[in-house]
This record gives sequence, C-alpha cells and structure tokens, in this order.
Amino acid sequence: MQIFGNQPGSPAPAAPASHVKDSTDGSFMADVVEVSKSVPVLVDFWAPWCGPCRQLGPVIEKAVNAAGGKVKLVKINIDENPQVAGQLRIQSIPAVLAFVNGQPVDGFMGALPESQVNDFIRRVSGETDTAALEDTLERAEAALADGDAGGAAQDFAAVLQADPKNARAIAGLARVYLSQGDREGAGEILAQVPPALAADPAIAGVRAAMELASEGEDAGDPADAWRALEAAGGRGASERYTLARALIGAGDLEGAASQLLDSIAEDREWNEGAARQLLLRVFDAAGQGSDLTKAGRKRLSSILFS
Repeated sequence: MQIFGNQPGSPAPAAPASHVKDSTDGSFMADVVEVSKSVPVLVDFWAPWCGPCRQLGPVIEKAVNAAGGKVKLVKINIDENPQVAGQLRIQSIPAVLAFVNGQPVDGFMGALPESQVNDFIRRVSGETDTAALEDTLERAEAALADGDAGGAAQDFAAVLQADPKNARAIAGLARVYLSQGDREGAGEILAQVPPALAADPAIAGVRAAMELASEGEDAGDPADAWRALEAAGGRGASERYTLARALIGAGDLEGAASQLLDSIAEDREWNEGAARQLLLRVFDAAGQGSDLTKAGRKRLSSILFS
C-alpha cells in the first residue's frame, strides 16, 4: 500500500535554500560588503508603510532564489536602520543597489516587473541571455541591410554592453561605419579587437571589406563605368569587371557581385579568372554567412558547372 507523507522517524524534507536575509546597520559590513567579495549582493531598502516595497518584495525574493545562488539579497528596513540608507543617499524607496567586491555597481528604484528584475539579476551576475543577444544581433544586421545605420549601431552597441567580446557585434559596428564611408572609424573599432578574436570570420570579413573599399578608391565613378558598359552593348567581361570595382569603391558589394557573376558567365577565363578571384574577395567582405554570399555561391556554381 502506498503511504503518502513522511514515515515515522524519517527526516523532514529539506526546505528550499534561501538566498535572502534581513540585515541591519550594524551587520551591513558582514552581510553585504564582505559577502559581495565572493558573490554579488542586492540590497533592498524598504519600509513597512511603503506600498511599492510590498509589491517588489515577493518579486525580487522569488527571482533571487530562482537564480540559485548567483546573487544574494539583503533586505534593510530603513525605519529601523536609517544609517546605511543615509550614507548611500537613498531618497526614495523601494531602492535596490547591487554590490560587487564591496562597492555598489548598479541599481534601480521602484517596483519593477518580474521580467526586468530578472534582467537586472542576469546583468549583475554576469549571465548572458544568449537568445536575447542573438535576436538583437539579427535585428541589427537586418537594419544595416535596410540602410538604417542608426538603428543598427544602437543594437550592436547594446550587445557589446552585455558581451564586450562579441565578434559579430564588433564587426557589425565596424560595418556601420563603413556603410557611412567612414573607414577611419571602422579602423579604430578593429584596432581594439582582442588578439583572440582577430581570426574570427566576422572580424576577418570586415577587414576584407575595408581592403576592398580602399582598393576601389581609384576605380572611378560607377556612373562612368555604367556608360562604358552601355556603349559596349551591355556586354563585356572587362567592362563588367571595371564596373564591379567602381561599385566596390562606392560600397555596393551586392551590385559588384552581380556584375562579376555576369562577367564570369560571359567569359569565365577572362584575364586569368580575375573576375572570379575578385568575386571570392567580395564574398569574404560580405561575410561567409551573408545572404549575398550564399546566393552568389549558388549562382557561381551554376555558371561553372552547368
């Protein structure tokens, strides 16, 4: 027969570990400053008469306990313990300060919703929300592709704030500068890339884009190259190659890839395969995972093996 409940003499089930405690002015150093040298400590300044404090309390306690020890929560009733609150210039409650290595490093005021409290805990504990960062990166890259340099820059910067070594975000921000014709600004960003990221495909792609753009400076005006192609009857591997170089200099990698593919289709061996060599560099500059490169490689294969 199944018996529910504890058997006589059996130990009671352990209560869930709590990472929340009350503290006082007298124990603040021990409970907050010292503990924060090994794990971030959130300090919740509250009072019994404060409605928003009563609203925030259960939310933040639940979130801290759910974090499983990545942070601790210390609650201080400012009516009974005004000294520390005064020293930290707490003027409105609820107020939450995060301490790391004995120092306040972040905080918020008011009764935030649970989602924002969780975001705050992730930020303080150094935990990265990978899915959220991926969404932001994709939005930034889409904005850049649509010509929204400002929106792209804002999203790339947000990712870097959460993850300073994110190669895609670093490369993306450099591409924002390139899209505005500011190779110097892009170069300054790349100059700060940690050595460990130097070989990352995203970083390498931006460097390739910068080199191509620099080489394309002497390629002339795309409008002149278009007229030369039209004068040749809209055909000519050489004319298309010249137009592609001019488009690269103007920052139009997609247009350049299209002309190079047309050049290869007309004469794949022209000038010892110069168009194909330049096209592969365009793919590197656009990024191996870009839509331009994926579509371009598919068409190139069709041309070469048809």
